[in-house]
Amino acid sequence: MASADALPDREWRLALPLAIFFLAFFIAPLLLLVSTSFETERQMTGVLGLRQYAAFFGDSLNLDVLIDTLLVGLKATLLCLVFGYPLAWLCTKVSARLQAVLIFLVVLPIVTSVVVRTFAWIVILGRRGIVNDTILALGLSSQPLRLLFAEPGVVIVLAQVQMPLMVLPLLTTLQRLDPNLEAASAALGAGAWRTFFKVTLPLSMPGIIAGFILTYTACVTAFVTQSLIGGSRLLYMPMMIFQQAMDLQNWPFAAAISVIFMISVLLIVGLAVALSRSRTARLYG
Repeated sequence: MASADALPDREWRLALPLAIFFLAFFIAPLLLLVSTSFETERQMTGVLGLRQYAAFFGDSLNLDVLIDTLLVGLKATLLCLVFGYPLAWLCTKVSARLQAVLIFLVVLPIVTSVVVRTFAWIVILGRRGIVNDTILALGLSSQPLRLLFAEPGVVIVLAQVQMPLMVLPLLTTLQRLDPNLEAASAALGAGAWRTFFKVTLPLSMPGIIAGFILTYTACVTAFVTQSLIGGSRLLYMPMMIFQQAMDLQNWPFAAAISVIFMISVLLIVGLAVALSRSRTARLYG
C-alpha cells in the first residue's frame, strides 16, 4: 500500500525537472514577450498600452504580410499532404528494406543543413537551373519561369524541406491500420477508391492532423527558407519580426507582431483540427 501511495510522488519528482525547464525556457520568455508587446515606447519606458497593436492593425501592409504568410504556409502544407500521403502509403506496401530506403530519403532534408539545401534550391530554381532547363527542353514554355524570388519557389522549397514532418506521422498512422478493414470493405463490394475514401482516409485522419500541425507551423516560421528563396521581393512575418527587432531595434513592435503571428497560427491550426474532427464525426456518427 505504501509503495502504491509513493508512486504518484515518484512520478511527480520525475516530472519536476521537465516542468522547471518548461517554465524557465518557454512560459517565462512567452510572458516576457507578451509584456514587452504592451510597451508604448521603443525605449521600453515601462508605460503600457495597446499602441503597438494599433500600429500593426492600422497599416494595411502589415495585414497583407500576415495573410501572405498564413497562405504560403497553407499552400506548402497542402502540397506536402498531396505528395506525402501517397509516399507514406507506399512505404506501408513495400518490403522492409525498401521501406528503410524510402524513409531515409524522406528524412534526409532534416539531417542536411538548412542553408546548404536552400542554396541548392536556389541553383535548381534559377533561370538556368534544372527545372527551367527541363521545361524549355520539353517545350512547355518559350521562356524561363520565374520560380526564384517568387511565391511558387517558396512554396516548392518549403514543401520539400518540411515533407518529413508530414510523411512520418502519416506513416505511423497507416502502419497501425487494421488491413482486415480494407479487406472487409472490398469483400462487401466497395471499389478501391470507395474503400480509400470511406475507410482508409477517415482512419488516417489523426496522422493528417498531426502532420498538418507540424508542417504548417514549420512552414510559416521558416525564416531562412523564406528569406533566401523569397529574397527582397517577398516579405513574410518572420522576416518582418527580424527587421523590427534587429535592424530597427523596435523591440515592443517586434513583440507585438510576434504575439499576433502566434495567435493567428494557433487559430488556423485549431480551425483545421476542429474541421477534421467534425468531418470524422459525421462519417462515423
